[in-house]
Amino acid sequence: MLERAREYGPVGLVPLAWGFAAAAHLGYVGEHSLFVAHVVMVVLLASFAALSWTEMRDGALRAWRTVVTAGVGVTALGLASFRVSAEPAGMLRAGAVVGWMLLPAWGLVDTSRRTPDPAFARVYLGAAVASVAGAALAVFGLASWVPAAGWVVLAGIAATGVGQTASIVAAARQNS
Repeated sequence: MLERAREYGPVGLVPLAWGFAAAAHLGYVGEHSLFVAHVVMVVLLASFAALSWTEMRDGALRAWRTVVTAGVGVTALGLASFRVSAEPAGMLRAGAVVGWMLLPAWGLVDTSRRTPDPAFARVYLGAAVASVAGAALAVFGLASWVPAAGWVVLAGIAATGVGQTASIVAAARQNS
């Protein structure tokens, strides 16, 4: 059962995480819920990395091991945001979101390069492009002079969420 959870869990967790990020951006998620989500993510990511460490030592899986391990640190930055004042907290949270947009992009490019099936390779590369575009939109939307800045950030979250969800679904299909 643990093996199936590690294999198929991310198919549900990736869109859930980006949906939660969108809900938080829109103000539908309170501070306590956001704090708990960060704690849960750090625990899940660290557990996944520890349980999968030896299995993820070669090829594209090694890149993903690096993404997950670095993701623990990126998520911990978001967690640290609950212990500082408002301005640094906002920067730490934005850094965590943008970090999770960009970290998987690197793994997606590497996976695309290593995937022999051109259809899957295109999905991974497209997801990487969506992640980087989403990060660019999010960073651009953080500028105070941007009209409808909040919606620009939301568009970045959506682009990243759709791309990364497509990639994890493709990975599950490719490996089944």
